[in-house]
Amino acid sequence: MKGDKLLTKEEHTRAAQGIADLLLPRIAETKGRFIVTIAGESGSGKSEVAAIFSRLLAEKGLKSLTFQLDDYFVYPPKTNDKMRRQDIGHVGVSEVRLDLLDRNLKDIAEGAGEITKPLVDYDEDLISEETVDLEGINVIIVEGTYTTLLKNAHRRVFIDRTYVDTREVRRDRGREEQDDYLERVLEIEHGIISKHKAAADIIVSGDYEVRKATQDDCAGK
Repeated sequence: MKGDKLLTKEEHTRAAQGIADLLLPRIAETKGRFIVTIAGESGSGKSEVAAIFSRLLAEKGLKSLTFQLDDYFVYPPKTNDKMRRQDIGHVGVSEVRLDLLDRNLKDIAEGAGEITKPLVDYDEDLISEETVDLEGINVIIVEGTYTTLLKNAHRRVFIDRTYVDTREVRRDRGREEQDDYLERVLEIEHGIISKHKAAADIIVSGDYEVRKATQDDCAGK
């Protein structure tokens, strides 16, 4: 998404390194492109961890490409915010085109040389298209709130930080006005996203420690 702002910190590097340690052996033994999702609530560090993970892959000679779920919203961000304010029931998975993203990932996994995907311009509040060259790409990173639900992925990472934990980060990012309405939106999203932890393969804890998911995680505990 054009206009996105990253605030990378040491803890993001630590998490990305932990993810790399777990996934590099798996990537090495996978034929074709490896697809990993990184999910979590707003401000949890998805974009930052994804960016650093991509850099770590490059250091190992692996070429990666990152897809943002933000590009797959039905409406551009400012328009979507207006719709939410008119009807809070608009908030949820139906706001994003997971089906389109899954189709793109399927094409990528099947060896497509390029794909055409949506591209959101945050400042202009527009959705256009871009054609992405996939030549030589080894790893696809898909980051976004609901990406754990995607079918076409080899591994799913879940950052286990809630909207309460991320208030300071969201304020520093300054992309949205922090008000009671936004807190209500994030509370609704929390109720949805927290359930996705059970489908994750890798958990990043609230203090950015990385571990494989356990049976308790899968049971939603």
